[in-house]
Amino acid sequence: MTKSFLSSSLALALAIALAAGPVVAQTPAPTPPDSQANLKPLINTGGTELKFDWPALKIGTGEYSEGPTGVTVFSFDKKVMAAVDVRGGAPGTVNTDLARLGYPTSDFDAVVFAGGSAYGLESTTAVASALKDDGKNTGNWDSIAVALGAIIFDYGDRRLNEIYPDKKLAQAAYHAAQPGIFRNGAAGAGRMTMTGYFFGCKAHSGQGGAFRQIGDLKIAVFTVVNAYGVVADREGRLAACYNDPSWPAGTTVTDLMHNLPESRKAGWATPSGPMHNTTISLVVVNQKMDPADLQRLGIQVHTSMARGIQPFSTMNDGDALYAVSTGEIEAEKGIADSTEIGAIASDLMWDAILNSVPAQDPLPVIKPQPAIAEKTL
Repeated sequence: MTKSFLSSSLALALAIALAAGPVVAQTPAPTPPDSQANLKPLINTGGTELKFDWPALKIGTGEYSEGPTGVTVFSFDKKVMAAVDVRGGAPGTVNTDLARLGYPTSDFDAVVFAGGSAYGLESTTAVASALKDDGKNTGNWDSIAVALGAIIFDYGDRRLNEIYPDKKLAQAAYHAAQPGIFRNGAAGAGRMTMTGYFFGCKAHSGQGGAFRQIGDLKIAVFTVVNAYGVVADREGRLAACYNDPSWPAGTTVTDLMHNLPESRKAGWATPSGPMHNTTISLVVVNQKMDPADLQRLGIQVHTSMARGIQPFSTMNDGDALYAVSTGEIEAEKGIADSTEIGAIASDLMWDAILNSVPAQDPLPVIKPQPAIAEKTL
């Protein structure tokens, strides 16, 4: 190749570049305010730890502080049998139809609870694909990873963005799951929950769990409380509420319910407007159960929750409860029958509801400003 040929080629390239105009540096497009691109998962953090002995049940939580919003993943060491009971008027769930069929087979690998409303349903399918990627299923028709899931609405006036628990967060929580540790309070899917909008309370909430072992029988209950109603303690008092100053001293949940609809009006409570709220729950037992007993367990425990949340399962709630049997001990050797297990789990669930309530930050005291005397000329 001659120098004259190279010179001609360079001259031609320069002429083409000059004809195209000056090179302008490209400014990177601004990151959208709700972008998920650079979010960093915070794993197994927040709240207080509930510890229990159950190697077959692993729990992982994750959150995006930029939301804030989060996800809670329950996974099992082998496939489990599950049933579902949906009570709310605005549910958001995954694979509930399969859980309703009542097959006497163990078809499910995980249960996933997430914030982010309908967008958070991505978390459930993400956990299933993580199970597949980990090689825990063969791909045969009877060995497909299946996760059950439900979501809560944690947008609206509580945070000014639409960040949601996505695939990255859900899979990080799944891979960090550990046996026998659950985080009570403002953690995981309960990171940005609130309760009491029905009466204008707008109190902070979270997720709660409780556990009991009787001999070889193990029962665990978990709930993410984002209820439209208020949380009541076992004496009927308000467990959490930023109540209207005009309410009578010592107002109880019974007072509010008995004085409807007046108790929702100005002078009783600040009108809250329509909201979408949800309580999503899980009951896990290690005793084998047939599908009918497992379904009835879910119904029994879900019904009992109306004691601790009032009103419960309104048109504005998406309440759903999953009941799971890990099948580790035979029913014939069980300590309790299915109805007794339901009664025990119902009592535990009230504890879980109360355990979901984090410390309530006091409202700031606004001191009146002193009047400024007008100067006369």
